[in-house]
Amino acid sequence: MKVRIVPIVLTVVISASVLFGGWFLYRQMALQNPLASVVSQYDGVKNSQIDIKQDTVTLKLDLEPNTNLQGLIQHIKHEGKSVIGSRELKVQVEDHSSEALDQWWDQAMLSVAEAMDNKQYTQIQTSLEQLAGNSSNLKAKATIDENNVYVSLSDGKSGKFIILPRQPGKMEGWNHA
Repeated sequence: MKVRIVPIVLTVVISASVLFGGWFLYRQMALQNPLASVVSQYDGVKNSQIDIKQDTVTLKLDLEPNTNLQGLIQHIKHEGKSVIGSRELKVQVEDHSSEALDQWWDQAMLSVAEAMDNKQYTQIQTSLEQLAGNSSNLKAKATIDENNVYVSLSDGKSGKFIILPRQPGKMEGWNHA
């Protein structure tokens, strides 16, 4: 029996193309496009990048300064539930902060960290409002859900979003989200 190399190689190449092409189309059409649609329909989202892996969904978001971050996350979890499934949702917000917002957040971090450590979450908004009282154009808002505390800072032109995990010992997001 004589082995024909060309038909075997051709069959392997065609099979691999069909298999990986089908997988790519499935991933694009059934996962990323529906989730991108869910994200883009929320008010305040300028741009998003989605990376879906086997156990995580990572969203890189570019948001308007006054976007309701907690509302966006809840919208994504609810409307994108069929795509996200049991995967962990990780959100990264592009930083469009000004130097003034960065300095203001550096001053607020101590009181926010203290409130987080003591699980006195209502103190976060109070602390932010007290520090924002010194500046007429600064707006600070803190919201909470079962997993995170969301801090949104805006000076009208630029915005800063910080996602703080409610689990003690996890310090991700404390710097600049």
